[in-house]
Amino acid sequence: MQSVIARVNDKIYRVAIYIRLSREDSKIGESESITNQRQFLMNWVETRGYELVGVYVDDGFSGTNFDRPGFQRMIKDIEDKKVDMVITKDMSRLGRDYIETGNYLEKYFPSKGVRYIAVTDDIDTAVNSSNNDMAPFKAVFNDMYAKDISKKIRTALRTKQEQGLWVGGCPPLGYMVDPEDKNHLVPDPDEDWIVKKIFDLALNGKTVYQIRTILTDENIPTRAIIKGKLNNRMSHATTSTSGIWGTKTVKSILTNQLYTGDMVQNRRTKVSYKIKKTVWNDKEDWIIVENTHESLVSKEDFEMVQTMLPKNSTRPTKKKYRLLDGLLYCYECNHKIGICNPRKSDGRTYIVCNYYRMNSKYNVCTSHGFNYDNLEEAIITTIRRLAVEFLNKIELERQSEKLKFKNPTEKIKNDLHKLQTKYENTLQNLDKIYIDKIEEKITEEMYNRVYQKMKIEIDNMKIEIDDLQNKLNNNEETNIEKFNCKKYLEEFISMKNITRDMMLKLIDKIYVHADKQIDIHFNFNELN
Repeated sequence: MQSVIARVNDKIYRVAIYIRLSREDSKIGESESITNQRQFLMNWVETRGYELVGVYVDDGFSGTNFDRPGFQRMIKDIEDKKVDMVITKDMSRLGRDYIETGNYLEKYFPSKGVRYIAVTDDIDTAVNSSNNDMAPFKAVFNDMYAKDISKKIRTALRTKQEQGLWVGGCPPLGYMVDPEDKNHLVPDPDEDWIVKKIFDLALNGKTVYQIRTILTDENIPTRAIIKGKLNNRMSHATTSTSGIWGTKTVKSILTNQLYTGDMVQNRRTKVSYKIKKTVWNDKEDWIIVENTHESLVSKEDFEMVQTMLPKNSTRPTKKKYRLLDGLLYCYECNHKIGICNPRKSDGRTYIVCNYYRMNSKYNVCTSHGFNYDNLEEAIITTIRRLAVEFLNKIELERQSEKLKFKNPTEKIKNDLHKLQTKYENTLQNLDKIYIDKIEEKITEEMYNRVYQKMKIEIDNMKIEIDDLQNKLNNNEETNIEKFNCKKYLEEFISMKNITRDMMLKLIDKIYVHADKQIDIHFNFNELN
């Protein structure tokens, strides 16, 4: 079959070559390798005399997710009008999510004036071809392939888990992957002593809090330090080169059955093969296989520690539930800011950074010890001022619309209805012309000339309809948000005593700086 890919109007296109290879694709063979794709596509561009803008590569990335660095870099260059043609070896290289792939092929690329070509699939959006009509079906098949591969991988992983084989990523503190068997764990001599020390301290009666204090005081490196994963924002909040141990970290080690030599897996599951998010499984769904690797603590000692850990970790109820409870965050270290009980000496209430409170002797962060009542009053005053300004703005917009005798949303709906009607009529006219050709009322040449003209008109209308639909959706979402925001602000202004429920409706987070500057992040974009 002769390829449909052709030069259009002798235009010299600015080409972006996009290459993707997932871990699953790499198992298919050399034909899908990065090197092979690159050479194949560069030869294709060179033989046609097009201008190569860049080669964008994503090696080891799934096609079900478009949040890939190489792909996003290409999109940025399209937005900057550096690229007007994108080519891939085949459609599956662009992506395997049929909804997102279709969105790029049918909406995004045409709206940006970008021609897309999948070479081996003979798909070219600038050429009228039956192969282009098959593109949606190819996208669905590619998606089904990804789903099938995901299902097979999950089944294979579960089989290995049930056999007691390690299939996780980075092993827990104290263990490393066996250099001779990637599915087997062995003690890590650089870390296992830390785990043993934690259990020894617990067996000697030390509480979780006491253990984390001892580990920090003795400069024993945390897992984040060992793995070089200390958060950049946190690094400036501590002067310790070994890191600050947390009570949650210590408790998670003391309650991890894996340290007894039993393999514990399937504790979490991905929501979908298209989504990276994971959820915790119920304990009865965990896969536990006993005695699969060398233990760091005996089963008897582990069980003893479980009996010594506090059973009730529920935080005691505060004497007074404050208006801003749970909304305050430290800007410097990103931890929550707590609200202390009133002082007995003067009856005043103060706030304090929880991270500083837990680790004050290690010179991390600062106290942020401000008077809570003054802070609450300042925030309420600020919101009242913003509420008045916002409501005045809404009223001015309403008056402006009233003077213009038109509503933006209604105008968009009206324009959309007219365009959709025109689109349907054009399709009907095209059908009539086709019947005329079949009945030999017009010649093939006459039909082709009219068809090409109407096809361009139909494609342009589709783009306009999509743009208007997006504007309508965005406008309606904005109106809904604006309505809710207006309703809550009016209610806020009318309240003599502000309720916590109202604060939660309006505010997402409040960041408190060390210099007493306050950043209020609202739940409504209109206010941010």
